[in-house]
Amino acid sequence: MRSVRRCSRTGCANPAVATLTYAYSDSTAVVGPLATYSEPHSYDLCEAHALRLTVPKGWEVVRHEGEFAPPTPSDDDLTALAEAVREAGRPDRPVEPPTGGTGSGRRAHLRALPDPVDE
Repeated sequence: MRSVRRCSRTGCANPAVATLTYAYSDSTAVVGPLATYSEPHSYDLCEAHALRLTVPKGWEVVRHEGEFAPPTPSDDDLTALAEAVREAGRPDRPVEPPTGGTGSGRRAHLRALPDPVDE
């Protein structure tokens, strides 16, 4: 399931509702609805930061007209989550016992534990 993306502004933990992109060749900042996926050259913003964005002198801001709304989970997200849980809980799925080490000097942070009934 898709996790809630947070505002890119430092110190802001509000959920993102808009995406900021720059068109450097046009000296334009574009604030639109939250993009489906986080892109490396764009910034996710909460509503407050999306509405208060300022740009350098000589630049233009193009803003989405209307309200910014947080994204809602789609049926695809819920179906993917249900399938992942179903797959993880399959009784015929082999469970590999933890090994003594990975050779990298790091311990794995997740382990499969045997069912106490099987012991």
